[in-house]
Amino acid sequence: MPWVDKSKCVGCGICVEKCPVNAISMKERKAEIDMEQCIRCGKCHDVCPKEAIRHDSEKIPLEVEENLEKTKKMMENFESKEEKKALLERMIKHYNKKKKVAEKTIEGINKIIEVKK
Repeated sequence: MPWVDKSKCVGCGICVEKCPVNAISMKERKAEIDMEQCIRCGKCHDVCPKEAIRHDSEKIPLEVEENLEKTKKMMENFESKEEKKALLERMIKHYNKKKKVAEKTIEGINKIIEVKK
């Protein structure tokens, strides 16, 4: 999913004009994408003269670190090693579920692609 690097956005509004579903607006002279409306067409990526519209894969390291920090913060609520270990095992299950949902979604999308051929 696209996102806007606010430090690169100069507020030219080209992405707003070119978005086919009006998912981009200007907030405080910076582009902002409404992800509920965004259809992931990539047009905003293509037209941004400052490359301020970025791809979400760039955020993977940040998201991983946020997940780890959240887990560490949650661990502070437990005193014993056993409780902390149990939490970590639950967090692994949580992220394995998210992984499974993503994998099944990708499988479904691939089936849609096959039908369209």
